[in-house]
Amino acid sequence: MKYSIGEFASILGITADTLRLYEKHDIVRPEKDCRNNYRYFNDLDARNLLSSRWYRSMQIPLHNVAELINGAPAERVVDSIYAAQLQLEEEIRRSTMLLDKINAIHNGLTGLEAALYTCRIRQMPGMYRIEQTDKNQLLQKEDLKQTVQAWMDLLPFTFYSFRTGDAQSISWGGELDYSWGLALLEEDQQKLGVSINGSMQYIPPYTCISSVILTSYEDYLEHKTFQFMLDYADEQGCTVSGDIFGKILFTERLRDENKTYLEINIPIV
Repeated sequence: MKYSIGEFASILGITADTLRLYEKHDIVRPEKDCRNNYRYFNDLDARNLLSSRWYRSMQIPLHNVAELINGAPAERVVDSIYAAQLQLEEEIRRSTMLLDKINAIHNGLTGLEAALYTCRIRQMPGMYRIEQTDKNQLLQKEDLKQTVQAWMDLLPFTFYSFRTGDAQSISWGGELDYSWGLALLEEDQQKLGVSINGSMQYIPPYTCISSVILTSYEDYLEHKTFQFMLDYADEQGCTVSGDIFGKILFTERLRDENKTYLEINIPIV
């Protein structure tokens, strides 16, 4: 029996546009009436269409489905389904990692108010970092562009961080030399399989005094920013050692003023 495109689509529960797409990929081959150029489908077209929808339900790409429909041995069918299985397993793995990361971010933010200007000693994991600014001014480095683009696609596993160039200058009250740039925890780099290159700085694990502060978007990092943490270090009998790192947690955007919650980590021995 012959069916018009509207009838055929309605019977099979699909849209006419979907049917045209499958025709474009040679999955169905309607007969054309030379008198009016109408296309008519038959019952065997329905079988091919339903088989192709079965393959597509397993997220096999449509161009591969067309190859399976138009001629493929059983081994090819099995291999295509196995490839779809592996692809889905990888998507689930990445989605599970993303969920874990979102949970960690959420858990960290729920205790944010209590963490403001409160010092604690903690162990920081290793991380990789790229330098994108001199103070607040963006750097234009050709060798960074490819890495920056790749790391932007890794958000929220990557995060925006700062690094001081000389921790001792903070204790002395001198002008700070610092930079901003994207960072990635070493454990996430390993899980995501991110390749390392010469544009990335490696920061090994370290013990630090950690706290959260509020700062405006335009503020420069100054000695007074860290003073309460340096006082805490003295109280605990700790010595500041190495560069200071921090990261943007998030920015609260208000009508009159934007405030950024900034985590600060000062290495100690």
